[in-house]
Amino acid sequence: MLRISSRLYSTALRDTFKKTTLPNGVTVATSNTKGHFSAVGLYMHAGSRFETPETIGCTHLLDRLAFKSTQNYSGKDISQKLELLGGNYQCISSRETMIYQASVFNQDVDKMLKLMSQTVKSPLITVEEVEEQKQIAQYEVGEIWQKPELALPELLHTTAFAGKTLGAPLLCPLESIPTVTPNTLQLYRDALYTPKNTVAAFVGVPHDKAVEMALTQFADWNLNPNSKVNLINTSTPEVAQYIGGEACLPPAPYYGATPIELYHFQIGFESYPAAHDSVYAGAVLQTLLGGGSSFSAGGPGKGMFSRLYTDILNVHYEVDTCNAFSHTYSDTGLFGIHVSCFKNNANDVLNVIANEIATFLEPNSFNDSEVKRAKNQLKSSLLMNLESRLVELEDMGRQLAVQNTRIPVSEMIQKIENVTTKDVQDIAREIFTGKVKNAGSGTGKPTIVMQGEREAFGDVMGTLKKYGLGKHDGRSTVKATKKRWF
Repeated sequence: MLRISSRLYSTALRDTFKKTTLPNGVTVATSNTKGHFSAVGLYMHAGSRFETPETIGCTHLLDRLAFKSTQNYSGKDISQKLELLGGNYQCISSRETMIYQASVFNQDVDKMLKLMSQTVKSPLITVEEVEEQKQIAQYEVGEIWQKPELALPELLHTTAFAGKTLGAPLLCPLESIPTVTPNTLQLYRDALYTPKNTVAAFVGVPHDKAVEMALTQFADWNLNPNSKVNLINTSTPEVAQYIGGEACLPPAPYYGATPIELYHFQIGFESYPAAHDSVYAGAVLQTLLGGGSSFSAGGPGKGMFSRLYTDILNVHYEVDTCNAFSHTYSDTGLFGIHVSCFKNNANDVLNVIANEIATFLEPNSFNDSEVKRAKNQLKSSLLMNLESRLVELEDMGRQLAVQNTRIPVSEMIQKIENVTTKDVQDIAREIFTGKVKNAGSGTGKPTIVMQGEREAFGDVMGTLKKYGLGKHDGRSTVKATKKRWF
């Protein structure tokens, strides 16, 4: 007799989410998915968008200073204890969150939480540690300058938001590294590392037990009476205003790793924030456009039938990489296309990409079958990723830290399923013609950032205007300035 498995659907759809707020404001959230391992993390509503002129670069440096010496442990003690717990831990800094998370055996969750609470509540931040990490940060910035897939997204944000809010550099600018001191780091921490800005998230831990562990570590944590807590208001931060424009980095050193030297560019437009209903149509659009590298191992699920593969990579040999990207934040977002191409074809490829985007604005440019395929691919990707405890943990922690709410996975799946071909067509027109309306009242102007000799790309804004992409003020393109932080 045929046995039908009781596990017909992803465990991600089994919502066991619970939330409690401790008396001092710390949020405790759990998803009790049973297994041999548990995941635990602390999520701070902090990040580079909240930096001030006095604290610029502190997000990057505090990332580097995670799990160093604290009031109760030396840096060596912390390191040894983490290794004994398996060493599967990390700190991740972003524009709107600081993340400390780990995966451990079930019986070790309380031990890991204790170490995390120490690095969040009471780090020593010694002069020696700060100076050491400043040297490493300086090396990191130099390394990233040579990697366009990392450098261009940073330059894109800086240009799109004119260096403010979401445009504040995630990496400490080179000229700011010498100005970062233990005092400026403490100033940043006092303003942002507060109980109300903290989410303690657990996956694989019963809720009552998680609350008990959180109380043990955080019940005595209150605001520093000497802190300048009003310096930064994360509950109502400065609204991110999208500006747009262009910028260009000089060519990265060429070491002959590829047969032909490549130039790179990203074309970006303002899109909708995470809580907006249109974000699901935008996600389907990104999946439908897809893309990747000109070299692929092939096989099912590689996105070989996505628009940017069939129309660009399979047709234009001079294009090495072409893929759609999306960055979503609490009050706005960025949507666009990343391209790497042969250096002598940069201007031609820009025209090819602009022409391809322009086709998305035409009536009936998307058909039902490709939209359905993109929706299925997006849903399967979402569910498969959430099978990972760390991914489930991070998704839960980020949502609560930034939005103070969590959307159930089943609701996400339903909203993706509800997206129609017309919704995808409408969101494409709104994004690529600069008609997205957010709280910051953005300009609708395109943002294009490049790496290579500026002259090779030609009149980039004129090209985009010719194809009806974004809004333009009618003035000639100004010469791009080089950003010092690279």
